[in-house]
Amino acid sequence: MIIAVLMVPLLGFAALSLDIAATHAEKQQLQTGADAAALAIAQDCARKDCGTPADTAQSLATLNSNSGAAVADVDPVPTELSGRVTVRTSAVRQHLFAPVLGVDSTELTTSATAGWGSPTGGTSALPMIFSLCDFNKYSVDGRPSGREQVIVTTPAGNCSGSVDHSPTYLPGGFGWLQTDLKKSCNATTRIGTKASSEPGNTAKHCDLSTIRNRTILVPIFDDADPAETGGQGRGAWYKVYGYAAFTVTGYNFSGQSWEPPCAKNLRCISGYFTTILQADPDFDYGPGGPDLGAAAVVLLPD
Repeated sequence: MIIAVLMVPLLGFAALSLDIAATHAEKQQLQTGADAAALAIAQDCARKDCGTPADTAQSLATLNSNSGAAVADVDPVPTELSGRVTVRTSAVRQHLFAPVLGVDSTELTTSATAGWGSPTGGTSALPMIFSLCDFNKYSVDGRPSGREQVIVTTPAGNCSGSVDHSPTYLPGGFGWLQTDLKKSCNATTRIGTKASSEPGNTAKHCDLSTIRNRTILVPIFDDADPAETGGQGRGAWYKVYGYAAFTVTGYNFSGQSWEPPCAKNLRCISGYFTTILQADPDFDYGPGGPDLGAAAVVLLPD
């Protein structure tokens, strides 16, 4: 009789230790599935192809569930321009011991939200702006092709092979921007605003060795101060169109040269525009910016 009486609390403790632990483990699996699904859908949308979000969510929820009983829901269905997606996962955990206490099962639900977008503004590691013409030279359907190119800034002339009649670098300015502080290398810009030109054909106080073989975000301009054509660059401006990821492979500027890609009497930088899906902490992101191949995909707080 004593054993029979003690069986109920013993099973109760078993329910607390085993069923609760199993429930917690399954909820963690649901959360992992929701996180993976939200990030995967966001990456697809950032690439301009959201695909079938419901199928993507269900597939990853199932793969991350040991029981295979996870159910995923995407509502509302995201579009390329929505900038965020929320995935909810659910399952019913059937208990082994808890029914003794009158609890047969527990409904579990989790959710995850991911966002994506292109850079809308920030601080560049290189105080220089590139022409949309240079970006479009080797792009394919408006996306970077990864083909290496040499961008000559001095002398300032028409962009070689222009396909969109974009303006080129201002004589006397050559694409260099005023830095945030004197004797610094940082230039903060934002889409739709005018970035001030810095006269000269070199980075002055900027140590370019820090960008060697690095992929950095650079501003792209689609308009420039027409009054400064043939001028000295001082007081001129470039209108920021967007931001692209550029991998630096060489440069030749006054006082600084590395793997020089052009003749000694020219000033230039070489590298290739590329596609990246990661956030630069020095930049802001949003769905409204032009997609030039540089996007960020991150989990967001619900």
